Amino acid sequence: MAQPGRAAYAGSQNGAGQPQQRPYSNGPVQSPLMNSSRLVDGQGYSSAVPGVYPQPMATKNPLQTTSGLYNYGASQNIPPFSNFQGPGHTLNRTPIGLVSMATAQPGPVGQMPPVRQNLVATSTSGSSFHSGVNPPSHSNWQYGQAPPNQPATVSQVNNFAHPTATQPLLSSSGNTNIPTSYHNVSSSGGPPLQNSYTKPGPPPLPVHQPTYSPVRPPLGPPPVGSPAFTPSAAPPTVPPANIASPNSASLQEAGDATCAASDGSLVQNNYDTIEGGGFLATTYTPSAPQNLKMNRHVGSAYPSLPPGYQNTSSPGGPRMPYPSAPQQFPQPGLGTNALATSMGGLSLQPEGLRPINLLQERNILPPTPLQAPIPNLHEDIQKLNCNPELFRCTLTNIPQTQALLNKAKLPLGLLLHPFKDLSQLPVVTSSTIVRCRSCRTYINPFVSFLDQRRWKCNLCYRVNDVPEEFMYNPVTRVYGEPHKRPEVQNATIEFMAPSEYMLRPPQPPVYLFVFDVSHNAIETGYLNTVCKTLLDNLEFLPGNTRTKIGFITFDSTIHFYSLQEGLSQPQMLIVSDIDDIFIPMPENLLVNLNESKELIQDLLKTLPQMFTHSLETQSALGPALQAAFKLMSPTGGRISVFQTQLPSVGMGALKPREEPNQKASAKDIHLTPSTDFYKKLALDCSGQQVAVDLFLLSGQYSDLASLGCISRYSAGSVYYYQSYHHQHNPLLVEKLQKELKRYLTRKIGFEAVMRIRCTKGLSIHTFHGNFFVRSTDLLSLPNVNPDAGYAVQMSVEESLTDMQVVCFQSALLYTSSKGERRIRVHTLCLPVVSQLSDVYLGADVQAITGLLANMAVDRSVSASLSDARDALVNAVIDSLSAYRSSVLTIQQPGLMAPVSLRLFPLYVLALLKQKAFQTGTNTRLDERIFTMCQVKNQPLVYLMLMMHPSLYRIDNLTDEGALNISDRTIPQPPILQLSVEKINRDGAYLMDAGSVMFLWIGKNCGQNFINCVLGVPNYASIPHNMTHLPELDTAESSRVLAFISWLREQRPFFSILYILRDESPWKPSFLQNMIEDRTESALSYYEFLLHIQQQVNK
Repeated sequence: MAQPGRAAYAGSQNGAGQPQQRPYSNGPVQSPLMNSSRLVDGQGYSSAVPGVYPQPMATKNPLQTTSGLYNYGASQNIPPFSNFQGPGHTLNRTPIGLVSMATAQPGPVGQMPPVRQNLVATSTSGSSFHSGVNPPSHSNWQYGQAPPNQPATVSQVNNFAHPTATQPLLSSSGNTNIPTSYHNVSSSGGPPLQNSYTKPGPPPLPVHQPTYSPVRPPLGPPPVGSPAFTPSAAPPTVPPANIASPNSASLQEAGDATCAASDGSLVQNNYDTIEGGGFLATTYTPSAPQNLKMNRHVGSAYPSLPPGYQNTSSPGGPRMPYPSAPQQFPQPGLGTNALATSMGGLSLQPEGLRPINLLQERNILPPTPLQAPIPNLHEDIQKLNCNPELFRCTLTNIPQTQALLNKAKLPLGLLLHPFKDLSQLPVVTSSTIVRCRSCRTYINPFVSFLDQRRWKCNLCYRVNDVPEEFMYNPVTRVYGEPHKRPEVQNATIEFMAPSEYMLRPPQPPVYLFVFDVSHNAIETGYLNTVCKTLLDNLEFLPGNTRTKIGFITFDSTIHFYSLQEGLSQPQMLIVSDIDDIFIPMPENLLVNLNESKELIQDLLKTLPQMFTHSLETQSALGPALQAAFKLMSPTGGRISVFQTQLPSVGMGALKPREEPNQKASAKDIHLTPSTDFYKKLALDCSGQQVAVDLFLLSGQYSDLASLGCISRYSAGSVYYYQSYHHQHNPLLVEKLQKELKRYLTRKIGFEAVMRIRCTKGLSIHTFHGNFFVRSTDLLSLPNVNPDAGYAVQMSVEESLTDMQVVCFQSALLYTSSKGERRIRVHTLCLPVVSQLSDVYLGADVQAITGLLANMAVDRSVSASLSDARDALVNAVIDSLSAYRSSVLTIQQPGLMAPVSLRLFPLYVLALLKQKAFQTGTNTRLDERIFTMCQVKNQPLVYLMLMMHPSLYRIDNLTDEGALNISDRTIPQPPILQLSVEKINRDGAYLMDAGSVMFLWIGKNCGQNFINCVLGVPNYASIPHNMTHLPELDTAESSRVLAFISWLREQRPFFSILYILRDESPWKPSFLQNMIEDRTESALSYYEFLLHIQQQVNK
């Protein structure tokens, strides 16, 4: 076993031990400004796991490492926004696995982008989003393309990353740690797509139209709102898998990579070969004739999900006979590419391109929630496409070249919510999971069947053989219809992985709770709430008969609790040597939940009272986490740590960096961690399949910038309850109860990895979210939860001229709480366009804003907050300038924007007013850091709500247009603009800002509403601290309560409700969210538009 508190590093996770000088590699860093001749290998770990998994396995040979470099230059030498990696973006990273850190050495430094002059208030030039070192003079914003003759690299942007490593491309002969671009697969397997995918006929619908209307009853793609698939019976049971080599904690997402197959072949413990190669796996020599035409338009032959594969019903919808040989499927070949041609001679213009003068048309906010734009694909293809709630691209029309993308001045990227709770999900159990032999793409609705025996991959275009088993549908007992299997009828699908996908027995669910019990912690009273909530939900923890649980408490010492079966009461074991922590009686500290339930319940009942008289004020969080890591290492699992103050003793002790009277101004320099202890420990945890979730309940500065690393790099989550106190702040008590219940009972995936693939010619260069990047493009997720979102930045590396569509596929491999290996796959198909106008037509303004927010967090950490703010402003200026100069045929006065981008300035202004990016001194540093954590880890739908709240008038709710859900009537009032202009003293208004809601009651609000909803006689009787609405037996009360409950049910966090009058202390917070109005430190929306116009018209 590795030394306590430290992993032994090997070439792959949990592989055979290698020399302990191997450094960590927190993923490759996208940094075209550096030349490195060697490649840092993926992080590795000791295989000698004690107890359960003793058998060592072969690993890959370690590669040469790069030397570590630190270089914290002044903020004026700021790297391009699109290339940003966090602190040390342009720097090589010191091997953090070593005790002594490498000394700083000079390294190549990025050149400053050209400065934009004459900006009002602040300089914006250094903050533009460039790609490469020498952008053209006319371009202030380019995305993702590495400069010529320099290596394209990949970066992991885990919030506020520490100095990281650079990786150049490998030669094509390599088979591990594959280069960044996802296209280095030989394309000789056939010509580019030649059949028509894009949609014929009239121009596409405007972007605000709803998506995913079911077309072919009773089966088909999910409607918008929830990715509901066809109802199903219970999932099929999976026979126990025979495990050949019980060692590694990783999953295996490979089919033909060397693995423990039924023929007894060797299992290879290597993440790249296990997962199956993101870029190239084997050089392909085509056996099929060249220049075969792909004659079937994708998706047309997949009318329904056949019965027998869960979520089934009687087959319905039209069925197309399957051709026995390649045949022509005639289809009008018209889409966005040919849009202009199709409209030749007509003066019509797509609604999405209709120019709007933002200075004149102020009421542009739609009254209903903005929907994702519908890709301009043929109807048969679009029906099968992935739900945008799961997989969303910033541009639904992909530009043919990087030059065209640069010209549009818009970012290209993906936003994912891969483990989202789904009401319906097709689950397939099959001994054969069909994947491309070259790029390892899973078969999906967008592949092409050349005939019954061959299919062409839609990512690398290799022609593959159809396995014999895939030819047969065991339920319908029909042979020769591979196109009717569910794998090629659903863009979102889950596979039950067969035994050859396993490198060790699926781990049991293991939950370890670590509680701060210092005097400060006991004063807050949080322990009562947490222990009671845990006691109430013990039986609902995800798991099975193998579920294990344990507890550690700490102040200046570490307390373990023996829960051995047969004890009459829990036994406390105290370790006071926090400098050399060890585990006493490790076999009795993590116990089976079912076998020791009574002892566990006794402990949870007595724990809150055990430390009530403690005067110990010190906090040894670091040693407590080290102890937790050692305890969890043999199996992996989840550590939930509750902390109430700044750690003060032992490893990881921190010092205050915030002056209480200064708070966090825009010039603060403490967005970066003050120590790398928590990051190192998180990487150790990640290697042993352990994730750490941090609950911070503190009224004082606790340096979340440093503490948050423990969750960021271990794929955990951060929860922050500012000034938590059980008496002084009862609202937070309710919030903690509700959110902790969700946290304890929600679905969880263990020992997961995720890879995102894309069509040849595209490449992914930066990742955002909480994870650890392993071997170039494989995301290590020791835990994955349904509330986590991820984002990636992309570039067009090769021309897509010969393609009509491109595809993206994410594959998430995980162990369920029931001990099943599963693979969840999402596939998205989008059209390729050659006209700049079509790029703007397909712009998804919410996805663009979400990706820019992630990039701005990174810029804040690497450079400065003001630099990030300027870059956001430049994003609007550049895109609208490009639209004005290159797309508008008739120049008009004012600030012109296409309909698709009409909300872009408003959303960016909203970002600038968020706690993460706002100026002024009214935001605590920990608050700012927590908001940045949320930006990086929240799915887009919640991020948008936090950034731009929704405002409703609710004193006149009616049933007109209401939703009917489970016999409940949910009113749907229109969304109003965030301005006091829209507030009338005669009304009552609800502002939904995500984690908080404000119900503002006007002074002249109708007496009926005050009586029937608030339950008080008049306005003056409304309490100043009212936070709950009474349940009254009136129609008005029922409508308001139903609407608020419905809003709360749609999110994983609890929204506190504040009810305000004019004199309420919460009124400033309410007004702060009025995005369109002027504040002390920010422009109004109209002033912001004038500023943008001034820059655009230069």
